[in-house]
Formats: sequence, structure tokens, C-alpha cells
Amino acid sequence: MSGLPGWLGRLGARLTRLGKELEERRARAEAEAEAGGPLGEPAGEPSPSPSPAPVSAAGSEPEGGAAGAPLPKAGPDRVPAPPSYAPAVMARPDPAAAVPWGVRVAAEAGWRLLVLAGTLWVLMRVISSVRLVALAFVAGLLITALLQPTVARLKRLGVPRGLATAITAISGFVIMGLVGWFVVWQVMENLDTLSARVRDGIEELKHWALDSPFHVTEQQINQIAKNLSDTIGTNTEEITSAGLQGVTVMVEVITGILLAMFSTLFLLYDGRRIWEWTLKLVPVQARPGVAGAGPRAWATLTAYVRGTVMVALIDAIFIGLGLYFLDVPLAVPLAVFIFLFAFIPLVGAVFSGALAVVVALVTQGVFTALMVLVVVLAVQQIEGHVLQPFILGRAVRVHPLGVVIAVASGGLIAGIGGAVVAVPLVAVTNTVVGYLRAHSQEGALRMQPRPRGATALPREGAE
Repeated sequence: MSGLPGWLGRLGARLTRLGKELEERRARAEAEAEAGGPLGEPAGEPSPSPSPAPVSAAGSEPEGGAAGAPLPKAGPDRVPAPPSYAPAVMARPDPAAAVPWGVRVAAEAGWRLLVLAGTLWVLMRVISSVRLVALAFVAGLLITALLQPTVARLKRLGVPRGLATAITAISGFVIMGLVGWFVVWQVMENLDTLSARVRDGIEELKHWALDSPFHVTEQQINQIAKNLSDTIGTNTEEITSAGLQGVTVMVEVITGILLAMFSTLFLLYDGRRIWEWTLKLVPVQARPGVAGAGPRAWATLTAYVRGTVMVALIDAIFIGLGLYFLDVPLAVPLAVFIFLFAFIPLVGAVFSGALAVVVALVTQGVFTALMVLVVVLAVQQIEGHVLQPFILGRAVRVHPLGVVIAVASGGLIAGIGGAVVAVPLVAVTNTVVGYLRAHSQEGALRMQPRPRGATALPREGAE
């Protein structure tokens, strides 16, 4: 215990000496900072004495920059600056910024188009798998567009909705059934006469071919007839299977007609509630635009169906009268076929007119066939340049290129039914897209801040 006081005294003296050294270092560091001394040196440490600057490779100037300037001291937390002769290295840009703007825009649009194409492909596959149901519903929608104005007129006269729907639907279906029965009856009544005239026409064509400048011999004609007979005989199984397939098609047609009738009945009776229920499936943000586009799409579809029916009826009447006065057999059934094929724009008129010309050629000869061709072309020209612009108007006008592409695409996807519904679908889509574009622009203008000052419009009632 005798050495403890001495040890404590020495410890106190050492702590006092360390405190003085720390005060001196702090004062020295503050003085260097005020005088602009070297930055980044630890506080309290004396500045290193200037050492001889290393000579550069040229032997003229030190590496540190200006002659005699000391280099900063390299510590554990400081990276030494590169020498002055080192080349400047640019920082690497962001990879997204290195891609050209046009390529980025194309990529953004490309993957969105791929998503849309995939969605459309899946939708087309789904529709193809339930093609019968889809076509029956669309047919019911078209018939509803044709009959709905009658229901509305009866309701305005005070007839209850259910009774008005029943009267309109039953009347429409009875009229269409009578027309179909009349066509079948006319064909069956004139089938024997038509067969005899076809045989006579074939004989006349045979004699015309023998006397024509094409140098066709009777042996060649007989050989062609024999080849046709052999082909029919060897393909009996295919013809039988085609007949069985025809029976299946007839069953599908009857099923589709029944589905279309039920769809028409319920759409006529409860169409508004069905539309309101459909709107609930649309997101809330898009619901106002869709709610406004729906009535306009329905007006376009109604105008298209009614206008097409009127144009087809006029075509059928005038071409049928021409066939009747030219004494062509089956004039009435041919007129009905012309009326039905008129619902397929462009293509239907060509096929129905060609059918009438072929019947006239086989039964009445070349001159009558030429006269029928003149009548068909004249009526179609009047239809294309007068009737359609006047009756259909601009509301449902579709460019001819769009009509051709729509009819071809609809025919490839769903046959004749797809070709019939393709053009009204395009017309309705055109109306909906135009309205949604205008609605979005109006919403964007509404969201913009109102002008102030001299550009602001005066309020109503303000002087």
C-alpha cells in the first residue's frame, strides 16, 4: 500500500499532460482551418513535413499538379486522387437511357399489341367453340333491332309490354315462316319443269359448243359427261357422308332457329333490364362512357337492319319483276334468294345475281341470260349509288375496303353467318369507338383548369 500514492500521482500527471496535448492539437487544427490548411487531416495531428515531390516520367514536374504542392495524405477512409496524366473516364449511362427513344416506344407498343392480339385470339377461339350459340344470339339481336320499333309503337298506343312483345314476336315469326314455306312450295312445284328445262338447256349448250369456233367435238363432250358419271360413281361414299353431314347441319340449323327465337323474345320483353345488368359488369370509371355508347350502338344497329331490309326488299322486287317478264322459271324463289343474300354486302349480291343468270342461261338461252345480267347490274348500281346512301345514311356508312375485309374475315371464322353479322358488327364498333373518343376528350377538357383574366368567358347573367 506504500506504493499506491506514488502510482496515483504519476497517473494524474500523465492525464494532465495528455489533456494539455489534446488542447494544443485542437487549437492547432482550428488555426489551420481558419488559415485554409489541408482538408481531411485528422484533428490534432501535425501536418506532415513536405517531402520531396516525386519526379514525373518527363522529369519536369511533380505528380501532384503544381510544383511543390503537397499531395493529400492517404488515410484508411480516403481514396487518393488520380494523377493528372490519367485519362478521363466517363460514367456508364443507365441501360434504359442508352436505348434510342424510338426503339423504346416501339417496344412499349409492341408488347401491348401482343397482349391485345392474344386476347383477341382467345376470344375468337371461345366464340368458335360456341359458334352455334353466338350466331343464334346475334341473329336474335338483329331480329330484335328490326322488331323493337314496333313494340315501342304499340306501347305508346297503350298496349301492355307483354302483349306488345307477344304480338310483335308472333307476327314476325309467322311472316318469316310463311316466306320460307312459300319458297319451298314454289321450288317443289316448279322442280319438274325446271329439270326438263335444264336438260333442254344442256342440249342447247352442247349444240352451241359443237358449232362454236372452239373446235369442240361430240366425242370430247361425251367423254366429259362420262368422266362426270364415273366421278359420281366412285365418290358414292363421300356423297353419302356429305348427305349425313347435311342432316347434322339441318339439326344445328333448327337448334339455332329455336335459340334465336327465344333470344328475340326475351330481348324484346326485357332488353332494358338486360342492358342495365350488363352495365354492372363494367368498371365504375368506364361505366359513364359505356352507358352513353350503348344507346348509340343500338341506334346504329337498328338503322342498319331496317335500312338493309328495305334495300334488300327493293332489290328482290325489281329483279324478281325482271325475271318474271323475261319468263325465267322460279322467278319468285329467286327473288326471295336475292332478298336473303342482300344481307351479305357486296358478296351476296354477286352470288344471287350469278344464280339468276345461270338459271336464265340454262332454261332460256344466252340472250335471256344477258338480259337478266343487265337487269341485275342496273338494280345493283341503283342500290349502291342511290338506295344505300339515302336509306342507310352516314350513321352506318362503312368504307368498301372495310366491308370486304369484314365479310371475308367473318366468312372464314363462322361461315355464312359470320359474313352476315360482320358488317353490322363493324358499323356498331365504329360508332362506339367514335363516341368513346369524343367522351374521353370531353372529360380531359373538363379536367383542365378554367381560364382566368381576359381569356375567361363571362358568366351567364353577368354584365
